[in-house]
Amino acid sequence: MKVGLIGLGIMGKPMAKNLLKAGYDLSVSDLNKAAVDELVAAGAKAASNEDIGKNCDVVLTMLPNSPQVKAVMLGEGGVANYMKSGSYYIDMSSISPIASKEIYAVLKEKGIEMLDAPVSGGEPKAIDGTLAFMVGGKKEVFDKFQPMLSAMGSSVVLCGDVGAGNTTKLANQVIVALNIAAVSEAMLLAKKAGVDPQLVFEAIKGGLAGSTVMNAKVPMILDHNYKPGFKIDLHIKDLNNALEAGHSVGSPLPLTAAVMEMLQTLHADGCGQDDHSAIAKYYEKVGGAQIGK
Repeated sequence: MKVGLIGLGIMGKPMAKNLLKAGYDLSVSDLNKAAVDELVAAGAKAASNEDIGKNCDVVLTMLPNSPQVKAVMLGEGGVANYMKSGSYYIDMSSISPIASKEIYAVLKEKGIEMLDAPVSGGEPKAIDGTLAFMVGGKKEVFDKFQPMLSAMGSSVVLCGDVGAGNTTKLANQVIVALNIAAVSEAMLLAKKAGVDPQLVFEAIKGGLAGSTVMNAKVPMILDHNYKPGFKIDLHIKDLNNALEAGHSVGSPLPLTAAVMEMLQTLHADGCGQDDHSAIAKYYEKVGGAQIGK
């Protein structure tokens, strides 16, 4: 099976390397030539988007947002123009489920089946191949490609039809954003009340308040280490998509809207490229105190 992957950014590059480790015949494309060269050195083939569309049995994308995915697949010179009937498309980007359904409607007319399969876990889990895939599409298509996705992730779950994967990812991103905000709020409370946030973290992480988010992000907040595993600006993108999806189905998202305002403030303060744990900076700014050391 010939596989083509378009998008070798912070997530796509390590995911591509894991496909190579699993023995897949992989062609790659990206605007960043250095990223392509790195993958070629690891055993991939460099290809244009057109070549990937013409020659690959399955096309994968890992791109920033809906406009980029739609442009690459459906725009002028888009990959879908070159794909054969009976081939497959898997979008691993985190985009609007509305956009996923629009793309699938076009591909279906061409005889091309699709999965939307966004991931959670950030760069560390992309590197070690333990991402969580949330997948939408037909079960027979999912079953065909579950082994491939499992080469990049430790959890691969079919959530429903096309669009269900990205709806699940939006739910995930809402929970993560609100969790980071809650942790930041609580740690600032501890600090201003004269209690060491590190000791608060140690005391509560094993109880009901504990979470994977807390374990991953509180140490970063306490160390003021905001090297991005997942950037503020990308979380803004995801919450925008969540709010759009919520409005389209009449689902209220008041807490999501509140955290979105925090993220927009951080973006305006020049923190858009920081890790999303930098939500703590918002609390430090309005609270007038530093949480960490």
